[in-house]
Amino acid sequence: MLTNNDILKKLRVAHKLRDEDIIKILELVNFKISKGSLGDMFRKEDHPDFMEAGDQILRNFLDGLIIKLRGPRPKKKPDSNP
Repeated sequence: MLTNNDILKKLRVAHKLRDEDIIKILELVNFKISKGSLGDMFRKEDHPDFMEAGDQILRNFLDGLIIKLRGPRPKKKPDSNP
């Protein structure tokens, strides 16, 4: 079974992202994380400083990645039907 950490690692490699890139992607959705905390998520599970990536981090990263790749969601136009 893949963990959130595994998914983040695979997306990081697939999109050739550095830590700074991931931090900027998370900032697109107003989610702040330090470089140190991010590094702790990419450590091996048996490392003493390993940190499990929660659902909130993965969700925000995916939302930010969508914005980075597609651009921001267009604003809805008001319905002009009478």
